[in-house]
Amino acid sequence: MTVLQVLSPDDVRQIHTATLDIIESVGVRFPSPRALDIWAAHGATVDRDTSIVQVPGQLIEDALRHAPPAYTLAARDPGRDLPLDGAHVYLGTDGCGTEILDPWTGERRRSTLQDVADIARVADALDEIAFQWIPVSAQDRPPETRSLHELAAIWRNTTKHVQSESVLSEREALAAIQMAAVIAGGREALRRRPILSLLVCSISPLTQDGQAVDAALVAAEAAVPVGVLTMASCAFTGPATLAGALAVGNAEVISALALLQLAHPGAPVYYGAAQTAMDLRTGGYTGGGPADFLFGAATNALADFYDVPLSMGAFATGAKASDWQAGLENGLSSFVAAAVGSDMLVGAGLLHGSMIWSYEQLMLDLEIHGIVTTMLRGIRVDEETLALDAIRAVGPGGDFLAQAHTKRHMRELWQGRYMDRRSRDRWEADPGAMRGRALRRAQDLLRDHHPEPLDPAVDAELARIIDTSQTEAKADRPSRIG
Repeated sequence: MTVLQVLSPDDVRQIHTATLDIIESVGVRFPSPRALDIWAAHGATVDRDTSIVQVPGQLIEDALRHAPPAYTLAARDPGRDLPLDGAHVYLGTDGCGTEILDPWTGERRRSTLQDVADIARVADALDEIAFQWIPVSAQDRPPETRSLHELAAIWRNTTKHVQSESVLSEREALAAIQMAAVIAGGREALRRRPILSLLVCSISPLTQDGQAVDAALVAAEAAVPVGVLTMASCAFTGPATLAGALAVGNAEVISALALLQLAHPGAPVYYGAAQTAMDLRTGGYTGGGPADFLFGAATNALADFYDVPLSMGAFATGAKASDWQAGLENGLSSFVAAAVGSDMLVGAGLLHGSMIWSYEQLMLDLEIHGIVTTMLRGIRVDEETLALDAIRAVGPGGDFLAQAHTKRHMRELWQGRYMDRRSRDRWEADPGAMRGRALRRAQDLLRDHHPEPLDPAVDAELARIIDTSQTEAKADRPSRIG
């Protein structure tokens, strides 16, 4: 249910019109020969020297009409499938952080493949996490196949849907899709039940990553859902005004989505948004602030206008620790994103603008998510919830503790795991107890939770595909996997 509106229908139409003007008169760079060929075949103006494409607005609009408005992100466990039907808000982990706060020592260190596996295992046990991104980078694996090692590690440790933002080339995409097909039971089974989805990023302003576009085209051909994410930043990679930055980011996203529809009409796609405003004091990425929250609500309106699902950056605070700033930024960003009805939210568990993973922060983010989703459910009013019989039975001056009505409904009341409700004296004796409880819960899950493993033959085939991709990367020749 959408309860927040920051753009009127006329505002959305003006941004759309400006976006089409940008794509047609300024153009978007597509440094991919395959993409340029597709644009040229459909009548766009293509400059092969600069890779800039200028596309008539009507061609963009006609292409986007082929994008499906709803589809399902499948999971290894069908009971964990996620219908993207506009009626749900799903939370996922974020990635690809480069550092982690070690859950046992508290040390800040570089992330490894084992961290990818461990985080996936913890996230698998948490009901609030609906799907899994690559949370941190496996920096102890070769760059050429790092994304594939990360995918395999997550599939070995979860039965939920997996979404990768680190598959960034045609070779990697071919291998990743073959891995997904092995798990799903074949290529056609994967088309019917995509257990993998991809996200690729544009390069603001108005440039696509050529290798990522090639990866997206491979995914679209296989009916693997693919999203395009803009991270345009006010006053740096976008205009200083929010409306201008929205138009630039929108041009990046819808031009890429239109390309995918021209190549493979009906391919499942989604809109990705993580726009922000540059910190004018440092030039840095803010990871939280009024612009971020407004961008979140606005891009939902744009995704609704194009009738495609939305994946929105939320959480992933710019704070360096689980402190007041983290709570403020993550509380507001998640509330706005959920209030406007975004399909997918990512960012839980990350600090310092998606750079540092924290198990403690993950648990605290889930507390925030629980508060937000409980609020947005609203208040049910009917004969049972008005509780007139119980009120009559208690009368003035009594209490409702012993009432059957209380027993029936008491567990519907939200109860926090880490909100500190102790007396002042107890808090003074141990002020960090609740944050310690959050970390201990993660430690317990690390010790005790073991998802259903992959079939050994499937696992061995994943390893073979990764080895083949590594060999081809070293040989520096096009992949012919499968």
